[in-house]
Amino acid sequence: MEREEIIQNVATLLKEIPSSMEVVKNDSKRDQRFQYLATHMVDKALEKDALIISENQKGFAILFKTSKKDENFWKELPEQLGLVWNVTGIKKALKILKTQKFIKSQRPQEGEYLYCWFWGILEDSRGADKQVGKEMKDEFYRQANLYNIPLYAETRMRQNSLVYQRFGFELFNEWQHPSGDTMYFLRYIPDSLKTKK
Repeated sequence: MEREEIIQNVATLLKEIPSSMEVVKNDSKRDQRFQYLATHMVDKALEKDALIISENQKGFAILFKTSKKDENFWKELPEQLGLVWNVTGIKKALKILKTQKFIKSQRPQEGEYLYCWFWGILEDSRGADKQVGKEMKDEFYRQANLYNIPLYAETRMRQNSLVYQRFGFELFNEWQHPSGDTMYFLRYIPDSLKTKK
């Protein structure tokens, strides 16, 4: 699948997600802003070998292997400024910084973990009968078990939270997001880590 097609599909999916709809500045350039955000995300995923595409090429996920020490403000500053300029605008960027601080505090503060930054399935491939979600979840778990590290995700869509839980994720926190939505924090701990405790 070509990079451009992946970006187009991710941009389509971003338009359904409350978090991205909220961060993208609402003006005459909104479609271009979603395109810029999708390009940023896909390129970052390709650079870090974090992109997962379902067999039928209708499901997309970005799963980073990371840790708290990977966060580097100065290294990320140019790309953050690009996002402020091309996606959010300054006012929204300041709001995002506040919520991001709390969201990041919900992830492990020590050691490596997998972080599901993005997961979406195009509309015509959704539903239990399609198996795309299960196929992707199996890949997430395969990686968590391969690296023997926990897997973290969050969503502001209750339905998605229930799907995650049906797939075996544990809901470990709920937070009243400043938007008024509830944010659901989820994790999957490989069995090998559970037995250590």
